[in-house]
Amino acid sequence: MENKIILLSSDQLGKGEAELGEGILETFFTILKQKEELPKAIFCMNRGVRTLTEDSLVSLHLIELEKKGVDVLACKTCVDYYELEKKLVVGKISSMQHFIELSSKYEVITLS
Repeated sequence: MENKIILLSSDQLGKGEAELGEGILETFFTILKQKEELPKAIFCMNRGVRTLTEDSLVSLHLIELEKKGVDVLACKTCVDYYELEKKLVVGKISSMQHFIELSSKYEVITLS
């Protein structure tokens, strides 16, 4: 997993009931943070940037992953679109250019 980046494009995992999808995404990150090998980065875009706010339980897991050295990044265009800049509790604002650079070096795992 250390040679990979996760592209998080939603605040839930899978299509269907929102509450179920949010719970599944939280479970994913609960398990991921317990692994020895962690991804290089997690890049959040589109509705995925919502997971970086205190309104999402996923943010608690992302804080822990960030403390373990995982770069947690937010698409600036998406943060601006959802007006979340002052609500972020984890991660750094980044750019699509940075994501393109990362994706040219590391395998991308997309969660949507």
